[in-house]
Amino acid sequence: MTSPSRRPLILANAKMNLTIGRANAYLDQFLPAYRASPDREVAFAVPFTVLATLRERLQGRAIGLAAQDLFWEDEGPYTGEISAPMLTELGVSYTLVGHSERRMHLWEDDRMVNSKIRAALRHDLRPVLCVGEAEDTRMAGAAGSRVRDQVALALDGVKPRSGADLVVAYEPIWAIGTGRAASPADAVEMHNVIRAELRRLLGGQGEAVRILYGGSVTPGNIDAFMACPEIDGVLVGGASLKPEEFLRIVGFLPLPA
Repeated sequence: MTSPSRRPLILANAKMNLTIGRANAYLDQFLPAYRASPDREVAFAVPFTVLATLRERLQGRAIGLAAQDLFWEDEGPYTGEISAPMLTELGVSYTLVGHSERRMHLWEDDRMVNSKIRAALRHDLRPVLCVGEAEDTRMAGAAGSRVRDQVALALDGVKPRSGADLVVAYEPIWAIGTGRAASPADAVEMHNVIRAELRRLLGGQGEAVRILYGGSVTPGNIDAFMACPEIDGVLVGGASLKPEEFLRIVGFLPLPA
């Protein structure tokens, strides 16, 4: 299991899948069976329209609330965008930043990702920086350098003291939504690359950053991933949409003490 100083984070990413009605139906199944555990943290990243509903339903429970994106300015003429102050007002603790689907479909680049990271940190909102390589990049032997570049560009100008508020999610693009998860060994190799870059950029504070694995996480592979000390949690896509599967994932079996 992960280092004792970094409590594992199990983060569900509902993507563009939940209406308010479906979210309530999901929670009707999930909440009665959920048992909080002090050795792990659980949070839901849901569409903006569902955040207020989850805030109400999760009140008093040990489950965090996350957004799936934010804009880099606090206010202004940016029709359709959502700012960090708007999210924190709703009780949001985390926000995804730079998910590969936004990089791919909405042309987000590393400069935009950096601006969003800094906006989140200005308002005590914890950014979950998503990084990962395409399959052709991995086949060419350039996965490590690509992910290092993503981390370095995203954290340009970020102060080392922000390390404790940062989360990085390593999501190989070829494993997202494909059913082809990376092996634990492959994930650990890339997590070590990311950890080394975090140490270079943030010094000792780089040790405080939790590094999650994401990409076809399932009830069948969660224990193997969480048995690796280098993996500080998971970012779960498709399996998080099924209450019974996500309950098994949040109840992963830790290594014996």
